[in-house]
Amino acid sequence: MSSFRIQGGQPLSGEIIPQGAKNEALQIIAATLLSAEPITIHKIPDIRDVNKLIELISEMGASVEKLASESYRFTAKDINVNYLESDDFKNKAASLRGSIMILGPLLARYGNAKIPRPGGDKIGRRRLDTHFIGFEKLGAKFNYSSKDGFYSIDASNLEGCYLHLDEASVTGTANILMAAVLAKGKTTIYNAACEPYIQQLCRMLTGMGANISGIGSNLLTIEGVEKLGGTEHTMLPDMIEVGSFIGMAAMTQSEITIKDAGVEHLGLIPDVFKRLGIKLEIRGNDIFVPAQKHYEIETFIDGSIMTVADSPWPGFTPDLLSIVLVTAIQAKGTVLVHQKMFESRLFFVDKLIDMGAQIILCDPHRATVIGLDRKQALRGIQMSSPDIRAGVSLLIAALSAEGESIISNVEQIDRGYQNIDERLKNLGAKIERIN
Repeated sequence: MSSFRIQGGQPLSGEIIPQGAKNEALQIIAATLLSAEPITIHKIPDIRDVNKLIELISEMGASVEKLASESYRFTAKDINVNYLESDDFKNKAASLRGSIMILGPLLARYGNAKIPRPGGDKIGRRRLDTHFIGFEKLGAKFNYSSKDGFYSIDASNLEGCYLHLDEASVTGTANILMAAVLAKGKTTIYNAACEPYIQQLCRMLTGMGANISGIGSNLLTIEGVEKLGGTEHTMLPDMIEVGSFIGMAAMTQSEITIKDAGVEHLGLIPDVFKRLGIKLEIRGNDIFVPAQKHYEIETFIDGSIMTVADSPWPGFTPDLLSIVLVTAIQAKGTVLVHQKMFESRLFFVDKLIDMGAQIILCDPHRATVIGLDRKQALRGIQMSSPDIRAGVSLLIAALSAEGESIISNVEQIDRGYQNIDERLKNLGAKIERIN
């Protein structure tokens, strides 16, 4: 296992380019299984979760050609469905939460699939009911074996239907959408997730010949087609990286320009950081964050404490609440961070408290941050990264702290952030990867 050794208190400066979006990549790469024709994808991030999924579909028989550092060509002409019965598949799929995304394409194209219970972050209950209820209403029959931990699905006769999802699940919407594009007849998905990444998946599928309307809304209508062709697709910049870099600039009093940030697709993200008092300048498709010694959290109009909470798009993404929380540590004022979706995602705050932060963990979903306003610096400590987003939050705290910090289990950070230590070094950070 690797660790980061960080010497904090160093102001950073320069330009940084966000990687391609991790959450989009997992859907887009899975969608290449829907066609036997070549599909070229650009801006693929070089991160553990994405690389594992590419390796997985390659083992299934897809041809994978690396055209450039961030560009691949996928040709899923001959897929070995029997590979799904192997121990190798079980081990690889079980270690990757994103492996669930191959189900929709396999069911649509081959009529059956098996998958073990997927892995991923340990951040609370992450149920798969939305996926399976959707498949079932399209005509699939599924079974879970507690003996071998496999889900088996028979979808030999998928037919379009009306679906009202029980939650606006991004991965659930994507999986059902990919199954529906090759199903017979019309499928209507209401309460669909409408994140930019779902919009991107819809645009890629229509480029392959799918018939989808309502893109960008929570009501998608899909007219099934007999087969899909090839296409070329470029992924969006990762909005979670963009938000992470804004928070990092504020905490470390750094002047940073985030290049090619995909500003039109960021939704509420810039506004939420502005509510924390952080100054931003939108320069075309770039975001300039000036060095700030002080930033003050707004209050609501009636003077009550600001609350930042997550909600389905176009609300604020839950993946950035950890970044908001750590950024508020050195602000002036108080903010309540309300993480509604996952009940374990705030459990890293004990490390921040050990560093000197003033945080009250109200319950598994809510934490109150009382800003220090630079009256005292955080102090470096030894800690471990519990998941991707908490890991980067601890990294931001360490970059702003006095003294040395050691963050272990950085493989969690590597799952979502491409070469983060080298990219931060280019900004002037004193960070070293050690074993």
